[in-house]
Amino acid sequence: MLARQKTHHLYRTRHVLESPQGAEVIIDGRRYLSFCSNDYLGLASHPAVVRALHEGASEYGAGSGAAHLVTGHSLPHHALEEELAAFTGRPRALLFSTGYMANLGVVAALAERGDTVFEDRLNHASLIDAGLLSQARLRRYPHADMEALERQLAGDAAEHKLIVSDGVFSMDGDIAPLSRLAALAQGHHAWLMIDDAHGLGVLGPSGGGTLEHFGLGLDDVPILIGTLGKAFGTFGAFVAGSEELIETLIQKARTYIYTTALPPAIAQATRASLKLMRQEGWRREHLHQLVARFRAGAQQLGLALSPSQTPIQPLIVGDAARAVALSEALMQRGILISAIRPPTVPEGGARLRITLSAMHNEAQVDRLLEALGEILAVPAAVEA
Repeated sequence: MLARQKTHHLYRTRHVLESPQGAEVIIDGRRYLSFCSNDYLGLASHPAVVRALHEGASEYGAGSGAAHLVTGHSLPHHALEEELAAFTGRPRALLFSTGYMANLGVVAALAERGDTVFEDRLNHASLIDAGLLSQARLRRYPHADMEALERQLAGDAAEHKLIVSDGVFSMDGDIAPLSRLAALAQGHHAWLMIDDAHGLGVLGPSGGGTLEHFGLGLDDVPILIGTLGKAFGTFGAFVAGSEELIETLIQKARTYIYTTALPPAIAQATRASLKLMRQEGWRREHLHQLVARFRAGAQQLGLALSPSQTPIQPLIVGDAARAVALSEALMQRGILISAIRPPTVPEGGARLRITLSAMHNEAQVDRLLEALGEILAVPAAVEA
């Protein structure tokens, strides 16, 4: 199997960073300009967040010691849950150790054999796995095709229906049609669950994500998933919703009940990053200015970008070997962008997933555009 992965240019390797996350990182002693992190607001290495982590570790130790329902639920966890609930405008929030575990736990707690889960075909792997593991019937509709979803809903006789979608799709950067999803869910008496991992902190005037972007609330989207390892700059995940939802998950979500809680120090760090996210709106403004600058420059170069208004700007090249060659050519010029290949994306959809951060400046975006222009002007430079 490994030989086949290498033959088809699908073999994955790891870069070992010798520096914190930032606009620039160090690998093997060399400094690279990085455009492949999900640290959208540049908070992962912010001094206030790092300081909160240190202080949290000094006061509460390095680990939580147990699951939340044993002795692992500390004051920082509880305070963070209350602050996340207030941030999302919901009665309650519940921390999970990872976004993957949050998605598995929520879907399995709410859907079971005899129910139906409806999912966008381009949903994150954790959402697809959650549908499969729930033992409910899993029906996938073509990407963002609301007519297809409506036909599926109308033709399904299950008593309990759950619609699941990313808010911002992680590989394409486009935003789900949330208003239509909410209308379909209400019209067919289905729950709606949105994983806003890549929208929270980035979209909306106050960083409230795709729901704020569309002006939607609890009644429209009863189940909101957020991860803390992207715009928040830390680690972990949460679910926000009604009192009944959160109490149900505490009782039934196996990935919450049967795993060790996040270290309290991580919760303390996240409280600091949430405060920065809410207070420093300039980070979002600057980020969106960089997105606009990059897209304008890419258009001048004739680059075929996906229609994304988010920090995720995929340059789809199709062939996996060409994506790898292009990534390597950029590394030779001191720019780090990973090649994304199947099965992460569909066959023929290999790409460079370019991501922008509030830590970047205009000169660095221009440097990326210049490098892309140089490489793509010489076809031999990116041939497999």
